[in-house]
Amino acid sequence: MMFRKSILAAWLATCSLCIAAQEVVSSDQWAATDALGRTVGRYDGTKQDKQVFMFYWTWHQRHEAKGTMVKDNSEILRRYPEARYDADHPAWTENTCGNYYWGEPIFGYYRTTDAWVSRKHAELLADAKVDGVFFDCTNATATWDASTDTLLAAWSQAQKDGVRVPKIAFLLPFSPDKNSLTSLRHLYERLYSKGLYKDLWLYWEGKPVIMAYPNNLTNSEQDRAIREFFTFRPGQPDYVDGPNPNYPNQWGWLENYPQHGYVPQSDGTYELVTVGIAQNACPETKGHCSAFNKPGAHTRSYSYTKGFDPRRDGYLYGWNFAEQWERAYELNPKAVFITGWNEWIAGKYSPKNSPWTGEPFSFVDQFDSDHSRDIEPVKTWGDYGDVYYLQLVDRVRKFKGTESIQKPSAPTTIKMGQWKAWDNVQPHYSSYRGNTRHRNAKGSCQYYYTNTTGRNDIIGARVARDDQYLYFYVETAEALTSQTDPAWMRLFIDIDRDKQTGWQGYDFIVNYQSPKGSKALVQRSHQDKWIWHDCGEAQMCVDGSRMMLRIPRTQLGVDGSSLNFEFKWSDNMQDEGNLMDFYVNGDVAPGGRFNYVYTE
Repeated sequence: MMFRKSILAAWLATCSLCIAAQEVVSSDQWAATDALGRTVGRYDGTKQDKQVFMFYWTWHQRHEAKGTMVKDNSEILRRYPEARYDADHPAWTENTCGNYYWGEPIFGYYRTTDAWVSRKHAELLADAKVDGVFFDCTNATATWDASTDTLLAAWSQAQKDGVRVPKIAFLLPFSPDKNSLTSLRHLYERLYSKGLYKDLWLYWEGKPVIMAYPNNLTNSEQDRAIREFFTFRPGQPDYVDGPNPNYPNQWGWLENYPQHGYVPQSDGTYELVTVGIAQNACPETKGHCSAFNKPGAHTRSYSYTKGFDPRRDGYLYGWNFAEQWERAYELNPKAVFITGWNEWIAGKYSPKNSPWTGEPFSFVDQFDSDHSRDIEPVKTWGDYGDVYYLQLVDRVRKFKGTESIQKPSAPTTIKMGQWKAWDNVQPHYSSYRGNTRHRNAKGSCQYYYTNTTGRNDIIGARVARDDQYLYFYVETAEALTSQTDPAWMRLFIDIDRDKQTGWQGYDFIVNYQSPKGSKALVQRSHQDKWIWHDCGEAQMCVDGSRMMLRIPRTQLGVDGSSLNFEFKWSDNMQDEGNLMDFYVNGDVAPGGRFNYVYTE
């Protein structure tokens, strides 16, 4: 079967310059502090033998019957707390829904046939230094081909644009049954045998890896080819039994603490250890899989050693996730398998006609903000929506190490319009090319999403200094739009790297108001809020796709001081005062809550 690339043709054609590979972006150089005040750490000294894999769901593509509606459990329980104990509450039963979600993703209730979302995911996972994703194909024979097509095309383009995208693999049913065999043959015939998107395959021991059972492969020519083609790592289904001795090469995907190590190595370490956000397991089922809404389930706020965080917002702190990471550090494997990125959908069952044990109903894999296991940023939590994402970045950095911070070149004076002078200024802060394409896609059930805010595609920045001025340079993929455009090319500066001062730590903003001619307004945050007061002017020069600013050091309070600050470029912000807008609209460099660091 041929891949259906036509659905992406128009979306990809909007970038005329992205064919050429761009300088690879390194998120190790970036800083971030989450909404809880936790700083993403630095762990200098990279470890080349460590990999991180992520469980990823491509099955958000189902076509619902006309009139079905998304039901958001977090919203239902906020508005009708009594519904938790009433299976017949109208909040559950009215407008029978196509899908229950535990919360709203930051990109909306999307389908995984939305190429715009696929591109966003590519950058987020690359910035978290995730090496590979495993697609969930564990149910029956569904391999979700339309979503796979969309993602592979989008990630292939992202790779050309300089994104260090994760490689892809599949997790098939948890036993050597007919469904597993059907899916294995289908994927081999459709994707692997044709060599499609070969540069996106995840390899292990020199071959493409697949979490599947080869046991029922026959002696046919095709099955012999399949047996030789893959590195097989059969999937362990349960949370407590550990590696099955019948399958010494088995890998896991989720376990209770303390997790096992999979595939022992001669040096006493392991190939793989699982790390989970939460586990739908509880004492009543002796740690085995159960309904997630049962009392005692191992939620986000649960710790094996400390119990449950009793605070209403205890789910934000990631105790379960942190504890499982500590176990992974202890076992020191080659790879960590994390569950998970974007499952979102909560299956609702009646205990009368299902094996699940919840009351008065059973939500199995997801339920609400605490009883869930997704890392992808969530809109439901507002400003706290990326706390798990940044915790992931920090934990992966500790596991894999980080590159050393780049040091700035010697002080230099740059005349306005003297563009060649920037060539020798270091460091060069790279940003992804090709990520301002527009969105136009069907979402889940009643939702349809458009986003046309992508405008100036920021691809690089530099900073220079002398005794009197700081100089800022930014470059875009194509010529800059008119400086009279709203929210045009803003520069945010956290001059003291103190998140307690300024809006979200940013003490200054340049171009909050549209610049006039060669003058750009410099403003300071008032009382740490999105209120900006004039404090001076910067000289500005624009030439095609390049812009430079010259700001007196006295305006930024660093006259004669050693420099150590963070900064960010933003174009076409929509929801002013909402930092999470940086993940969704226009373009920012670097992405999301990250900042570039300039330090002497």
